[in-house]
Amino acid sequence: MLCYAFVAMNTRDAQREYWLQRALGTRPDCVTAASSDASFRRYFRVNQASLSRIVMDAPPPQEDCRPFVYVTDVLHAAGLQVPRIFAADVDSGFLLLSDLGDAVYLDALTDSNCCELYQDAILALVQMQRRCDASLLPVYDSQRLRDEMQLFVDWFWIRHLQLEHTDEAATILNAAFEFLIGDALRQPQVFVHRDYHSRNLMVLKHDNPGILDYQDAVLGPVGYDLVSLLRDVYVRWPQSRITPWVARYYELASASKLLDGASASAFTRWFDLIGVQRHLKIAGIFARLYYRDGKVRYLRDIALTLDYLLDVAARYAELAPMVELLAAIDVRALNRQRVACIDRPDHNAGQSAGQSAR
Repeated sequence: MLCYAFVAMNTRDAQREYWLQRALGTRPDCVTAASSDASFRRYFRVNQASLSRIVMDAPPPQEDCRPFVYVTDVLHAAGLQVPRIFAADVDSGFLLLSDLGDAVYLDALTDSNCCELYQDAILALVQMQRRCDASLLPVYDSQRLRDEMQLFVDWFWIRHLQLEHTDEAATILNAAFEFLIGDALRQPQVFVHRDYHSRNLMVLKHDNPGILDYQDAVLGPVGYDLVSLLRDVYVRWPQSRITPWVARYYELASASKLLDGASASAFTRWFDLIGVQRHLKIAGIFARLYYRDGKVRYLRDIALTLDYLLDVAARYAELAPMVELLAAIDVRALNRQRVACIDRPDHNAGQSAGQSAR
């Protein structure tokens, strides 16, 4: 019996169905929506006899699946658990992948299993950094780091909070950005997944974890993926949990000669400061996902992002002017007010999905 998630098919749905039948050599028994993400990509689970596969639908020109194909090969060569690619039409944006299941870390994590699951994720991260050839990947250079933090200004500060970006605010934020860029570039540079967190890690029975959503990988700061994992904007852990996990990573990474002999305190500083850079970026991205792309659910995750940003930045004297600026406007309270306004049933975002706000 056939079942399809797409009842009223548009042109893209019809293209995907036609390609899938050709890739399988037959019409599948069942196709259902598996997930979507913050991009234009969509995923569908395909059942054929006793087999389960995943179709990635990455529509051009919004998406290019070539980086996914390339990084998949890099990660496979490093012995990591990523999907196998059974069929591909990179020009049309369709891939047929192995199915790593639906047990996402975010849904599976509990107080009783978190240490075991994070131990697995940290071991895989060190393996990824040690074995993956990042020489042909884009570089996480000063311009890329700066452009990411500018999203905080353009989409979070101006668009979401509706604040004037005064000369004083610009001076303070630009100084903080330059400080963070300098620290990021001083870190050892390794393979960086860029979204190594609980929504992109799958719980597997063997060789845990499965790793997804790595197509934006770059050569960049060694602390980046660990802070993505442990200061995850979708799940909060107390510092009493995070400290030993960071220590375990430091032990393994030092033994693998990934840290250029850095002390534990020096690595903690790297970990903290690249986290501030990341959380500035994420606040901007989550605001953009709503105002440009109509994806409201990410707005609710800004609160935890701001908690990380302000709590960690307050530990560093070099970031004191930025912390004082954000405290003066009570950025957390202002964000709550804006999100509450948007969450009202009568609120109209004025932006349809995919509509550019630029």
